[in-house]
Amino acid sequence: MSFSDLFDSGFKKRNESHFAAIVRVAMADGVITDDEKKFLDRLATNLNISAEDYKLILKNYQSHPINPPASYDLRLERLYDLVRMIHVDTIKGDAEMMLLKKIGVGLGFHAVNVKYIVDKALTLVSNGVDLDTFVQEIKNMNR
Repeated sequence: MSFSDLFDSGFKKRNESHFAAIVRVAMADGVITDDEKKFLDRLATNLNISAEDYKLILKNYQSHPINPPASYDLRLERLYDLVRMIHVDTIKGDAEMMLLKKIGVGLGFHAVNVKYIVDKALTLVSNGVDLDTFVQEIKNMNR
């Protein structure tokens, strides 16, 4: 096995775990709605989740723990990545916005503030900011 195979394998596992955590958040109310399913389908494609892995993750989503990053900066990086994926895909209504807020809470952002954080994150990404600017702006959004 080459070094690049190890890297690819680790990257693939990280994407699968990230996707499983999002599925778990979507299943928080016990049901994946049609809109959530469409979003998950598009997200799986963006994360290069194979059809077989997709089915396994949907079936066993609870076997993948949600491990929100311990540091605030890493949570912001994950939020940035997620919002960029969603922005490329374009948010298709209130259902996807609600799912994005749920995911924000799953990442460790407080439920009281998540709406403002998500709104700001979407605005920043739509303006094309880089990661450093994104992190700085989110950290200073209340000043």
